[in-house]
Amino acid sequence: MDDTNRVREDRLKKLQALQDAGVNPFANDFQPTATCAEVLAAAEASAPPDMNEIAEDAPVYRVGGRVMAKNRMGKAMFLRLRDRSVGNAEDDVQNLQIYARKNVIGDEAFELLKSQVDVGDIIGVEGPLFVTRTGETTIYVRSVRLITKSIRPLPEKYHGLVDVETRFRQRYVDLIMNPAARGVFRVRSQVIAHIRDFLGARDFVEVETPMMHPIPGGATARPFETYHNALSMPLYLRIAPELYLKRLVVGGFERVFEINRSFRNEGLSVKHNPEFTMLEFYQAYATYEDLIALTEDLLSGLASALNGDGTTTRPYGEHSVDYKAPFARYTVKESLVAIGGLEQAVVDDPARLREALTAAGANPKPDLPYGLLLMLGFDALVEHHLIQPTFITQFPVEASPLARRNEADPDYTDRFELFVAGSEIANAFSELNDPIDQRGRFEAQVAARDAGDKEAMYMDLDYVRALEYGMPPAAGQGIGIDRLVMLMTDQHSIREVIFFPHMRPE
Repeated sequence: MDDTNRVREDRLKKLQALQDAGVNPFANDFQPTATCAEVLAAAEASAPPDMNEIAEDAPVYRVGGRVMAKNRMGKAMFLRLRDRSVGNAEDDVQNLQIYARKNVIGDEAFELLKSQVDVGDIIGVEGPLFVTRTGETTIYVRSVRLITKSIRPLPEKYHGLVDVETRFRQRYVDLIMNPAARGVFRVRSQVIAHIRDFLGARDFVEVETPMMHPIPGGATARPFETYHNALSMPLYLRIAPELYLKRLVVGGFERVFEINRSFRNEGLSVKHNPEFTMLEFYQAYATYEDLIALTEDLLSGLASALNGDGTTTRPYGEHSVDYKAPFARYTVKESLVAIGGLEQAVVDDPARLREALTAAGANPKPDLPYGLLLMLGFDALVEHHLIQPTFITQFPVEASPLARRNEADPDYTDRFELFVAGSEIANAFSELNDPIDQRGRFEAQVAARDAGDKEAMYMDLDYVRALEYGMPPAAGQGIGIDRLVMLMTDQHSIREVIFFPHMRPE
């Protein structure tokens, strides 16, 4: 029997002994009056006395938390509790020390702490504060309750839970042992709250659209398939909410957004999880240029809010990323020259561009259209160099089936993508609201799908019908929330910012 199973068997025996003695090891009648952090803050404000000078009418605090350490000294005992107010990093852990004496809490309660309470158990304590000789704020326990008995032992305290696979499979243990992991998800919550406040202040309405679609659309991606028995029809988990949100724009909701779960049947990587969170928003009577300014305001304000001091620089790996507006900006073709190192004459000549990409190891297919050659060159030569926030604009129409054509050069679209630290963070464009043009692009996508492209879009005749009723000129944008949180928390795997990422079976 390994150590974990041995400890588990021992704790099961303790559980049975507690139940035999009439003690409920899973009680639900304890109400804390303060968190560990609130107790520590109160102590800092009031300067508690030492143990021998506690007044009879001293304030009493009732705290519940998980036992993270236990140190018995004869007829006295020190324990450390941790609750939801734990800090965001190891050096910011707001564990609360408690001190119990046998002659104060009584023989039965002291025996419970000594023999039946283990590290990992959840207990409730009540008592006044004092300061130890070493200056540590401590609750002098007058009463104690076992609230929840832990059956499995926590990882060894000095090393915590460090195995990456175990951390993601057993996130609950990761969150107990690694305060920094909790900090990441607190920031995630702040990011989403900031986005909601930002858009709400600009008269956007938050909406919900279907997660199961009869026709997958809104992005070039392979969907997950399911089946509705009652309707006898296949359905697809949404790959994007775009076409439904734009139907709402047709219906008169001129500024809408959705923070949505989307699903794409693709591989796992440090940047991809098949289930992910995305922000999409649409604004009538706006262009992609308007959304460039809005995006700069959103991200610079977010960085400033997270920093708390008005600065806009956040660390990411070896880089310091500055979100102060304005961001750098290039067209696709400009980026191939300025960043990719190609000559302008090469970029402008499809044959020479194909040769250059072949020499660079990109291996373009013989029949790849010029517009997609440009995007292949961008992917191979430019994207990974874009560390500071950079807008890339004017995408070829072949790569933008839902974007509005540029009126001066209809081979390109009024579209941008935002890149930070070598990753795409946002995608936006002036929306195509011409139903004739949209139908033709859908037909081109259907032809690509018939030719073997499993990520090409389907024909959506209802969406074309919606456009025929008239959609006002508009611009829309999608922002990957998970990747944005990765940037703001200096995390380099998407699994670090998703509570329960998808994993291969154990």
